[in-house]
Amino acid sequence: DNDADGPPRLALIIALVVAVAAVGAALTVAALHHPGKRPAGPVPVATVPAPHADSEDCRALLEALPAQLGDYRRAELAAPAPQGAAAWTADDGEPVVLRCGLDRPADFVVGSPIQVVNHVQWFEVREGDRATWYVVDRKVYLALTLPPGSGPTPIQEVSDLVADTVAGVPIRPGPPR
Repeated sequence: DNDADGPPRLALIIALVVAVAAVGAALTVAALHHPGKRPAGPVPVATVPAPHADSEDCRALLEALPAQLGDYRRAELAAPAPQGAAAWTADDGEPVVLRCGLDRPADFVVGSPIQVVNHVQWFEVREGDRATWYVVDRKVYLALTLPPGSGPTPIQEVSDLVADTVAGVPIRPGPPR
């Protein structure tokens, strides 16, 4: 009989089952209480001046927005939803927010660095760990605010959409500072 050489086999099986159950319970609790998890529901988007949000270009762009931007899914906006805005969320909670019809960004001046993504010219404004990218070569200004770690897909897909729906114009930066 080999049971004399160690703990009884039944005790080992019970200990293993208890350990697996404890790990499963810990993972479940961690998943339910993940600190970055956004509660389900509409996305609140602050109202900012967007005097051209009701323009034909913004309406055409908003009608053409996809249900998905990379890993982000289109989300409902919380009331009161600003005109010309849309949002997408992922499981980590922080949304991608698009705004159309804005005024020229105050920081966009002669000599500002421009990034070209899929034939669309963007100007970046950093706000802590978030970046807001402004389309600066179209008849209306658009902004895309990205959470940290969003990767290049949202801006690439929005660039393709902008290039297809909003006519390009020469960029118009403000006076140098």
